[in-house]
Amino acid sequence: MTQTADDAALPIRVAALYQFTRFDDPAALQGPLAALCCSRGVKGTLLLAREGVNGTIAGSDEAIAAVIDQLRALPGCADLDVKYARAPEQPFYRMKVRLKREIVTMGQPDIDPLASVGTYVAPEDWNALIADPNTILIDTRNDYEVAAGTFRGAIDPHTKSFRDFPDWFRAHREELLGKGETPPKVAMFCTGGIRCEKSTAFLKSEGIEDVFHLKGGILNYLEKVPAAKSLWDGECFVFDQRVTVGHGLAPGSYELCHACRRPVSVEDRRSARYEAGVSCAACYDERTDEDRERYRERHRQERLAATRGEPHVGKVYPAGDGEG
Repeated sequence: MTQTADDAALPIRVAALYQFTRFDDPAALQGPLAALCCSRGVKGTLLLAREGVNGTIAGSDEAIAAVIDQLRALPGCADLDVKYARAPEQPFYRMKVRLKREIVTMGQPDIDPLASVGTYVAPEDWNALIADPNTILIDTRNDYEVAAGTFRGAIDPHTKSFRDFPDWFRAHREELLGKGETPPKVAMFCTGGIRCEKSTAFLKSEGIEDVFHLKGGILNYLEKVPAAKSLWDGECFVFDQRVTVGHGLAPGSYELCHACRRPVSVEDRRSARYEAGVSCAACYDERTDEDRERYRERHRQERLAATRGEPHVGKVYPAGDGEG
């Protein structure tokens, strides 16, 4: 990958990755991966399950290359899907390699993206698909992610978790697809592509054939489609300290509310209910005064740690559904 002058000014490489494959013993992979990441100063999260691997990690170019090489040597991972971005500083505070039931949690044990999945659509072809009046466009992400940005004309399911998506679709299926003999095409998208692997496989299992998804997700689209030709409005929420990114994967304008982990826009921060590290307008009524006092003390400890040049280990960023 060619490094530009702008890249050189941002020393940290961020790698978002996933691969559906079959691991007979994911636990056997956990220790060696954790040891390699820690020895190279890589931080972030990797999720391992019998269905594959998923995660986002960050570190130096050389360190990330070493981890990606090890991941691609795993069974079925030679074509590991990786999307790269740059960051001015390390966006994670620790390294975690976790064992999970699913690498992205949908709660539908019979869904297998290796057996059946929707049709991939390259970012360069996405605009034409979603501009087709016979296409229904569905954002498969959670409500707080959609609030930061989405594609024009996309349907927002208003889900709190990816687990809610199957029930939402079943409840709205007739409303979405109608009763005609020729149902519309269904196009879906998510952050990095992984949730759509399962959502399209789920729709196929429900008997929907014309199902499409954005290859590489929103991140791939924002990287490859210039802003002047883009049908994306807003910014894309990501599950690390960057909070959101825009076109070209440039860092966005949102901050994270550390009380509720929702993205907070510049306008949101003007609210009288917003207090950095303590509350935002969306969560103020969900918390008590005692909660806010605890958050203030935590925020004070974070600032003290920052003045010493140390991470505050209590700082937690949203884990999402396994992301993507």
